[in-house]
Amino acid sequence: MSFDTVVGQTALTTTLKNAVKSGKLAHAYLFCGPRGVGKTTCARIFAKAINCQNPTADGEACNECESCQSFNEQRSFNIFELDAASNNSVEHIKTLMEQTRIPPQVGKYKVFIIDEVHMLSTAAFNAFLKTLEEPPAHVIFILATTEKHKILPTILSRCQIYDFERMTVQNTVNHLKHVAQQEGIQYEEEALAIIAEKADGGMRDALSIFDQAVSFCQGNVTYQKVIEDLNVLDSEYYFRLVDYCLDNKVKESMVLLNDVINKGFDGGLLIQGLARHVRNVLMAKDPQTLPLLEVSEQAKLRYQEQAKKCPTAFLFQALRVMNQCDINYRQSSNKRLLVELTLIEVAQITQPDDSVGSGRKPRRLKSLFKQLIQNAQPKKTVPQVTVATQESITPARPTGNAGKGFQLSSIGTSWKQLREKSKPIKMNILPGTGSLSQQKDNTDQEFSQEDLELQWMSMCNRMPQRNKDLAGIAARMKNMNPTISEKSLVEVIVSNELVKLEMDPIKKAIEATLRTYLHNSQLQLVIQVSEKQQIKVLSRREQLEEMIQQNPAVEMLRKAFDLELA
Repeated sequence: MSFDTVVGQTALTTTLKNAVKSGKLAHAYLFCGPRGVGKTTCARIFAKAINCQNPTADGEACNECESCQSFNEQRSFNIFELDAASNNSVEHIKTLMEQTRIPPQVGKYKVFIIDEVHMLSTAAFNAFLKTLEEPPAHVIFILATTEKHKILPTILSRCQIYDFERMTVQNTVNHLKHVAQQEGIQYEEEALAIIAEKADGGMRDALSIFDQAVSFCQGNVTYQKVIEDLNVLDSEYYFRLVDYCLDNKVKESMVLLNDVINKGFDGGLLIQGLARHVRNVLMAKDPQTLPLLEVSEQAKLRYQEQAKKCPTAFLFQALRVMNQCDINYRQSSNKRLLVELTLIEVAQITQPDDSVGSGRKPRRLKSLFKQLIQNAQPKKTVPQVTVATQESITPARPTGNAGKGFQLSSIGTSWKQLREKSKPIKMNILPGTGSLSQQKDNTDQEFSQEDLELQWMSMCNRMPQRNKDLAGIAARMKNMNPTISEKSLVEVIVSNELVKLEMDPIKKAIEATLRTYLHNSQLQLVIQVSEKQQIKVLSRREQLEEMIQQNPAVEMLRKAFDLELA
């Protein structure tokens, strides 16, 4: 009946009352927002206040004048309400627009309330747009919709837009308390909170559910009866499940899941509710996020108590696991097994790493392969190299101002450095004494292609560990395929001359390393540049001649139809 009875839209109702008081009214208003938040109600109250002959000082309708009484008795000729969902054709809009020409008999304005205006067809919108562009001075349009994005921009630009907010749980609970007190109904606050959460921000839905609950509870709305009537899973199950998972009690979680399913609840519903519960526990850990909980004050206190026991890492991981279960639930052929595996995985999050069957990640393959390579290496000790001063394979640095050279970022060196690298590199990646060229083994063993590839990859992995400057060439060497061309002769094919120039300074070091680990002092390394095959591109004339040579019938066809090459 008045703006003061509208719940949760204080800013909008204040603006509308001020417009009525000042008399500065627009010719078109658009009320948009979710369902059941008071759009049509505000439109009717506003329409009545506009035509009120004796408005109050606050901008409310007096409900005593002839205009207000005729509106309350639904016999007003100045206020028209149209449902655009069932009257969305051009003829309906044209009929409505013809009524705008007639001035009001009583009051100042003719008010047209069009509900669900987004349901109008494109032709109806265009017909309505002409009147909206040049409306009569005595006409005011109030449009209401739940989907503003479906309205034409030309309509939106000619309206004052009011966005209605969703009802918060606390606002809904307070209004239900007021209704219950007016109707003499006993209630529990937790029961009203369940109704408000079920309404999902719509006051109309909340009142409908409350009316249903009152009929079921016979005037005494309790928590247990409400969850039974609405078929809502008791939040106590979620608190118990989280406690079980924290204590790694898998058996108790399975028994609780069976109890929930026996009561007729779906396993997916349990996972969704548990995910919301864990999210609320996470929000309750910080006072800044506590207002994000749309629950009653008693429930907030209980969430805070459980949040003190739950580590943040556990909550994050549990949310990730349950979200994945929710995604895969519809496609799963064994839904109960999926829910059970999810609860088992959540219950094992807080288990120590060394516990048996803790559900931790398997051993990393990288470390396994590293151990296999180390086991394949020789275990005999060789004297330490004394002639080298560097700790790794390091290309010789040229003297002079090398910074002026053009840098090749993809290779990691300059053209000048590549040209000046001519001296063999001394390195210290092998155990032993004396120079590497003097290192001999009395018995030269034969090695296979598999042994060569294993030691080559092992050498490439050690190079960047001993000298970071060699990381680039080591990465390229991993993609090379060394082959045994002859006995003790290893051939490596590189893609271009620049890579060969980069490998030449460390060629002796590579040979010495392979000789030691393959136990063959006669091993030699040959680096060759791959030969590029030149592909001849034929012109269209040459392609035709080649086709004629391969198939003479083509020439016969050309002559028969007197064809020419375009």
